[in-house]
Amino acid sequence: MGSNPTQIHIAIIGAGIAGLALAAGLTKKPHLSFHIYESVPAHRDVGAGLALHANAINAMALLGPEVRRAYLDAAVSVASEEDEEIATEVILAHGEHAGEKVAELGRAKGRKSVSRADLLMGFRKLVPEERISWGKKLVGMEVGVGKGGVKLRFGDGTEARVDCVIGADGIHSVVRAYLLGEDHPATKPSNEDGWQVYRTLVPVEEARKQIDEKWTRRVPILLGPRGHVNCIPMNKGTRISAGVAVRGGALEGGGAKPLDPMLYADYTEEAQKIVRMVAKDTSASWSVGDHDHAPFYSRGCVAMMGDAAHASLPFAGNGAAQALEDAAVLDALFARVKMVAQIEAALTAYDATRRPRSQAVVDLARKFGRVYAYSEAKMHESPEKMREFFAGAAKFTNNADLKKQNDEAIKLYESSIRGRSQSCPEALA
Repeated sequence: MGSNPTQIHIAIIGAGIAGLALAAGLTKKPHLSFHIYESVPAHRDVGAGLALHANAINAMALLGPEVRRAYLDAAVSVASEEDEEIATEVILAHGEHAGEKVAELGRAKGRKSVSRADLLMGFRKLVPEERISWGKKLVGMEVGVGKGGVKLRFGDGTEARVDCVIGADGIHSVVRAYLLGEDHPATKPSNEDGWQVYRTLVPVEEARKQIDEKWTRRVPILLGPRGHVNCIPMNKGTRISAGVAVRGGALEGGGAKPLDPMLYADYTEEAQKIVRMVAKDTSASWSVGDHDHAPFYSRGCVAMMGDAAHASLPFAGNGAAQALEDAAVLDALFARVKMVAQIEAALTAYDATRRPRSQAVVDLARKFGRVYAYSEAKMHESPEKMREFFAGAAKFTNNADLKKQNDEAIKLYESSIRGRSQSCPEALA
């Protein structure tokens, strides 16, 4: 963790989008020494593509121009022209209003999509290799034992001692279990609606033989009661990630119902084509999940971020964006943390700033899923009501003032530090 005794030693648990983005910011701060501990031996090319919205891009810019550039260099334009404005097109694929567009989400010039693996590789290039240890599965933590700080225990029998722990270890987070307790009802992920995402990865040349060519360049979400259908270009436009998300498709105890294209015979033809393509190979499928709300994201010198703190269903397209917002706020706060005694104030400010907004996005993603599945107050019967809903949701997620969010967190932190120094000056001397 470094030999400079004046440095603050931070352990980041997890080398996903959240952990690497935070590390990319912290690496520019010489008063901090951080190390990432990742449980897997190497990143795998898994997960759907990401079409990041404006708030995600703005959060990366706050972390630094090099972070935003890493995303742009790894991504592929979802338009043929950089100056063309493109959005995720939400289209009804079933019922009386089939074919009607009800939303354009994430509209931006030269909008890009990226595979999770490519984005991770881009972020990794910003973090010194010696700051990441692979195959380090966290199995236990002890706070304030012996020399103080936090003692980490890993599955390989090794230990580490740090001043602060940031859990970015995903939906099955060990750090979340430590903070909330193993038996807390919000510790483990849930999938109350039984969502199953059937997904396939297809070379773009092959996809063009099976689906409408425009969907190999753009991002549609085609809605209906037995599953919503989408495509997204990834890997520099060489592959298509196509999927069908089915409410009630996951079986209790694991596994999933088979994807039967015949069940979609009353969907639009372009939706049926995508379903048939996905049904040929569903090996990239998974059961999704999210978290019920945690009562706090930090305690003392330990905090959680990203999916560890607020895993959400993928339907609002903002899970990665919320992780990046977490990273931007934590980075801004740790720029001002100059001594170990200030860590708790920084993490408390992070919790107060980020928890309400990120948990609202968890709720919003659940509602997106129900709207997509035609199960939200018969909203599908009124395209105008759907437009109003999506417009309001996009305004909340995409158009947030992230600089103001950072400033509010800093203000809370500085107010706490002033209060602590006045009541107990020797604690921060």
